[in-house]
Amino acid sequence: MPRYLVIANQTLGGRVLHERLRELTAEGSCEIHVLVPSSPDPTESFHDDFADRALARRRLDEALERFSDLDAQVTGEVGDHRPADAVGDVLRRGERFDRVILSTLPAGVSRWLRLDAVSQVERAVDVPVEHLVPSAEEVAGGS
Repeated sequence: MPRYLVIANQTLGGRVLHERLRELTAEGSCEIHVLVPSSPDPTESFHDDFADRALARRRLDEALERFSDLDAQVTGEVGDHRPADAVGDVLRRGERFDRVILSTLPAGVSRWLRLDAVSQVERAVDVPVEHLVPSAEEVAGGS
């Protein structure tokens, strides 16, 4: 059974990610593990690790509820604020995946893209990495 690692934070509630996961589950039974790096909230001028992790946990809980309509076993966790380090932590536990799906905000607003997270994650894994980006309109619409 295929296993997919989904890495996302602000885009967890977006249409693009949900549609891609629907496509994957339509191909047959699979497992999806959602990893939410505890990135700072861009709407707050002050943040700390505790607040960042709490926000990531809320987003994860909402995503797990949203993804309950998928025909898949969906699990998740909050990880390090650096996506590649969060992936490394998961892989060091012996977890294996067939594909990594990294969902970021569009260029210009994505902190992860400015930090080259896609390349860093690609170097951290030995499976295909699929990069999803919602449209600017979807982001502006609050997803």
